[in-house]
Amino acid sequence: MDHLSSLLEPGMLVRLPTEPDWGLGQVQSNIHGKVTVNFENAGKRVIDISQVALTPVFDED
Repeated sequence: MDHLSSLLEPGMLVRLPTEPDWGLGQVQSNIHGKVTVNFENAGKRVIDISQVALTPVFDED
């Protein structure tokens, strides 16, 4: 598991680089490497972070 992804917490903003059309997402939960994210253009998705890396967004202008 990617160390940074293991630090994802509810409320954090993320993007999924392989799906840029999904837009900005907000982490809902992170349980045993399964991160539930609510994306602005794709709705709620469960991401297995051992397979796919989410990119944290710290400054969204």
